Amino acid sequence: MKTVQISLNSIDKVKSFVNAITQFDYDFDLISGRYVIDAKSIMGIFSLDLSKPIDLAIHVESDLDEIMEALQPYLVAV
Repeated sequence: MKTVQISLNSIDKVKSFVNAITQFDYDFDLISGRYVIDAKSIMGIFSLDLSKPIDLAIHVESDLDEIMEALQPYLVAV
């Protein structure tokens, strides 16, 4: 599992993010405080506070480079 921080501060970003990760057969969880939701759920994402960066847990053993490439527009620079 790998965890990265992402920013989804607009409706368009949320839609394109969900479209980007649904192409992968792995599980993705968004973690905000004590809430953990399925990152492929648009309704779940909108239940979170999107004004701050959110942790994305990627449950994957392989294809990590390809996933990170797809997530590039949403990653928060550390």
